[in-house]
Amino acid sequence: MIPRTLAKKLLKSAKGFPIVAITGPRQSGKTVLAKNTFKRLPYVTMENMDTREYALSDPRGFLESVKDGAILDEVQRVPSLFSYLQEVLDNSKKRGWFILTGSEHFSLSEKISQSLAGRVAYKNLLPFSLQELEGRPKTPKTWEDWILKGFYPSVHTEKVDSHEWLESYASSYIERDVRLLKNVHDLSTFRTFLQLCAGRIGQLLNISNLSTELGVSANTVKSWISILETSFIIFLLKPHHKNFKKRLVKMPKLYFWDTGLATMLLGIKNRSQLDLHPIKSALFENLIIADLAKQAYHHGENPSLFFWRDSTGHEVDLLWDTGLKLIPIEIKSGKTIKEDWADSLKFWCNLSGVVPSNSYLVYGGEITQKRKSANFLSWKDWSSIFHD
Repeated sequence: MIPRTLAKKLLKSAKGFPIVAITGPRQSGKTVLAKNTFKRLPYVTMENMDTREYALSDPRGFLESVKDGAILDEVQRVPSLFSYLQEVLDNSKKRGWFILTGSEHFSLSEKISQSLAGRVAYKNLLPFSLQELEGRPKTPKTWEDWILKGFYPSVHTEKVDSHEWLESYASSYIERDVRLLKNVHDLSTFRTFLQLCAGRIGQLLNISNLSTELGVSANTVKSWISILETSFIIFLLKPHHKNFKKRLVKMPKLYFWDTGLATMLLGIKNRSQLDLHPIKSALFENLIIADLAKQAYHHGENPSLFFWRDSTGHEVDLLWDTGLKLIPIEIKSGKTIKEDWADSLKFWCNLSGVVPSNSYLVYGGEITQKRKSANFLSWKDWSSIFHD
């Protein structure tokens, strides 16, 4: 097993809560992490038909069979169990008693909020971060190859072709997860919707435009966007609200949690195709922003990440609100440093009063330099931002 950063936070949470819930996309490694972190607990999956039937027909008997605690996988498939779990917890002060895992974040969260609010510590496990795979053999050496391969555990731990595995993943996601949702009737159109989203990485989310291209209502597009968010396929980066006396855009920007999945949906199979593709720079931006978010979640934090753009076109790709300060980050895929890359950072720093030496520009080259205008960070060194 490749060690996961989140393991330490799970152990800490288990000392303070009776239940720890691990959510995240399918195939992000939740089950493996739970088994390896809580080795004393038996593993029970609700994917098993006999087990599921037992829990559905006799929930009290089922919980009695795991009275010393257990890892309950895909527990959202037995929604009636949550009320009985509440009954058990009310009569006990045990901590780290049950570990719940589930891919359907929307279902799991809903059931927990209804029955187990205040008793559960939520933790999100996403595909690997760059830091988690750093230094391992046979990992990509260039950021372009990282983008193509992606970060799902299976493409790094198993002997599979990453593009083929991601194709299977997307098909399984649509056929298995999306088909279960009542408001998705046309799976073919939903697949097209996924591909259109991949082509809009780093762009403002225009619901009306997507609605017109797909031939569905704006409300349908909104509900499908919500499905992609709650199943950890995409995330939306919201504009920062503080305007510094400037009119700002109000629409969020769209990114994928895994760049490999995005390139597969776009039909990009190799380096030569990526190099010629107009979305290459946006994919590099996606790589960096998603990686910062993953690092934060895997350290048990909920990151406050935004972008900033005014009505005249000035923009900063990423603002990280740490609670103590705002850190502006500009992202460029070029491999040779250009001083004018920092112009947007200088403009924003002048408006906000932030010292330029506290701003960062992450780029696709190899050399890290500190300049008066900004800290120019190689993509290989950029994660030092999270630890500074």
